[in-house]
Formats: sequence, structure tokens, C-alpha cells
Amino acid sequence: MDKRTTSRDGTPLAYAVTGRGPAVILVSGAMSTGGTLAPLAERLADRVTAVVYDRRGRGESGDTPPYAVDREIEDLAALLDAVGRDAALFGVSSGGALVLQAAASGLPVTRAAVYEVPYADHLAGGAEREAAYKRDLGRALAADRRGDAVELFLRLTALGEEMIGRARQSPMWPGLEAVAPSLAYDDAVMGDGLLPRDRLAAVSVPLLAIAGGASPEWMRRAGRDIADAVPGGAYRVLEGQTHMVEPEALGPVLAEFFTA
Repeated sequence: MDKRTTSRDGTPLAYAVTGRGPAVILVSGAMSTGGTLAPLAERLADRVTAVVYDRRGRGESGDTPPYAVDREIEDLAALLDAVGRDAALFGVSSGGALVLQAAASGLPVTRAAVYEVPYADHLAGGAEREAAYKRDLGRALAADRRGDAVELFLRLTALGEEMIGRARQSPMWPGLEAVAPSLAYDDAVMGDGLLPRDRLAAVSVPLLAIAGGASPEWMRRAGRDIADAVPGGAYRVLEGQTHMVEPEALGPVLAEFFTA
């Protein structure tokens, strides 16, 4: 991240810009930084100006308590000012939920796209699962049990216990624990984990919801629900892709949408 700007509450934000064409701000999901989306930014660079950034509380960006979803929307507003032009938004997973919140708030963006926002309406026991995660995550972070917080998130993503055990022993674990407090931010952005239909009805810009054809059915249905809830929303499936979507598959679809 070679550029800096400051959000309304004084929080420093680190970002990077690559490419040419219409500007698109890429918003990462939980446990991720702007660097996570750098490969996608490179795929987009020949058709759009891709902006990646570290969300507050992670990477090279700062943090200013108390947290509120509105502060992250203000972060996006600061980035829009820094880019100095009309820009669109793309978000993956819970980062997509932030994009939806920002677009619904009236932030002056031109278009918005999201990939697999994990609203759990069509997951059996989804509401109960989300409520239990919110409760247990709050307890773990309040006690500064960062490792336990990371484990809770990994289980939420359906990672097996053996893989979680391996992750704990891996060199990446300290980095995961370092950003664990930001899990509460993504949890806040997701609300109760269910589709906020009334909120999405306020989105007034063109929106594309994308899902992977190899992802669970409940995830694909969530994508269709998002498109149906947003006036003028569209839905697309990338065959063979999962929640860990390949930039080579996603990039051309986004470039086409953002340059239409």
C-alpha cells in the first residue's frame, strides 16, 4: 500500500491504485487485507482503475474506537474523495455486505457488484448459527482470546477441525490473530446474518450479484435474493467457482460490468 488518506474520524487508510479506466474500489472480506484482492486488481488493470485498501483495523490502516458500520462507509467516502472521480464498488463475502450498506446509504457510487455475500436465509439453521457465532465471538474478543475468535470464524466457514489444528501451527497464525478484532466489524456489517431486504431496496445504482456454480446452493440462492431485492439488480453464476473465486474467472465479468 503506497498511498494514504484519512477518514472522517481521523483514521488513516492505506490504499493502492493500479490500471486505467473507470475507477473501482475493491472491498475485502473477513480476515483479509487489500493485498488479498491485489491479484484481482491486476486482472482488472487493463480496463479499469482498481483501488485496493486495508479496511480499518487491519493491514497498514489504523483504527479508531468505537466501531460502527457508518465509520466504514465514511472510509469508502474518503477513498472516493482520494480517487478524485466517480467510482464503483466491488466487495467479496462480508466485504460485499459493506458495499451493499454503502450503496444503500446513498454514497455517490456509479455501480456496485458483490461476490457471495453469505446471508444465511437458505441455510438450514442459519439464523441460529449466526446468533451463536455473534454471541461466542463477542465473548472471545472481550476476553482477548484472539485464537479462539479465529477458530470460531474458521468453523463458520466450514473448515474442518483437522485443518484448523494445522492452521494454528502454521506461520500464518500470528497474522490471523493480529486482525482477529476486526472479525467483530465484519459481524456488524452482516447484521443478523440474514438478507436485509428493506435496506437493499434503497440501492439505486446498477448492481451485479455473482455466485460460484460449485458453491453450496444456499450461497447461490443468497446471490439471487440480493439481485431480486435491489431494483434493477442482476445475477450471474460463474460455473466451477467456489467461495475462493479465481481472479481469472471473476476479472472479465467485473470488467464487462464496470465498463458497460
